[in-house]
Amino acid sequence: MYLAALLARTEDGWEASDTELDDVETLSDLTDLAQEASVDEDTVLVYIEQEDAWFGILRVDGEEDPRIYVSDASAAARSSYGEILLTDELLGREPGAEDEIAALEELVDLDGTEDGEPGDPAGSASSSATTTDRDTDGDSDPDSNPDSDSVPAGPIGELGILADFGVSEKDLLTLRTDALTEIADALGASEVLEAVR
Repeated sequence: MYLAALLARTEDGWEASDTELDDVETLSDLTDLAQEASVDEDTVLVYIEQEDAWFGILRVDGEEDPRIYVSDASAAARSSYGEILLTDELLGREPGAEDEIAALEELVDLDGTEDGEPGDPAGSASSSATTTDRDTDGDSDPDSNPDSDSVPAGPIGELGILADFGVSEKDLLTLRTDALTEIADALGASEVLEAVR
């Protein structure tokens, strides 16, 4: 169960809207969505939450690069919407590293299959031995471990993303479930948010 909301700052305060993420596939898509809602290039916040697992905030200020905070990176990494926010830059890894690792793993799988193709008993024995070797190699594969390690449990991103709106780094770190309500309270946007929920 996901909750997504968009808060756009205006001269008169905050405007809130429900956000449909069906057509959002990349961070660029999400940033474009936020910029379209911007009034006079003022701040727009996109909030995404997977119930009781994690929440993320994307902040866009005019044409500046988006700023991101995710409450639990490892939980978000298991979500298609979380993956949008967990950029290579945010995770501190080389762009495209994940694709390279996936390609390497696919090659390992192909090699294992080809070794096991013969249908005679010797081939079967060879196949099971190869599978065992592959599994063992997979566990100790130095290329695959850093990738999993690069998605830490816990918060990641810019802790001061809402500091100028009265949500300190410490406050942000203590938010868990229904974080949006507390953020909206701090922003003075509770009423407009409640109207669209």
